Amino acid sequence: MDVPVSAFRAELKSWIERAKDGEPIIITDRGIPVARLSGIDATDLVTELVRDGHLTAPESPRGTLPEPVSPEAADSRGGIFGRRRR
Repeated sequence: MDVPVSAFRAELKSWIERAKDGEPIIITDRGIPVARLSGIDATDLVTELVRDGHLTAPESPRGTLPEPVSPEAADSRGGIFGRRRR
């Protein structure tokens, strides 16, 4: 549905609700399309792919993920790529 900028501003909440319900909204300025408003899925792509069986969630050998390494610790271990900076 096309909506002029002035009407979009005046009724922003209702246009957002319509986009959230799946209706694509084209915002126009003097009859020329300038932007598109559309809803987004609440589920991210990776979650959908795991759910649909296209991906398998990673498993760690001990069942937990490794602890993240801070930049300071990475530097003391030889930098992020295993070489010390000079």
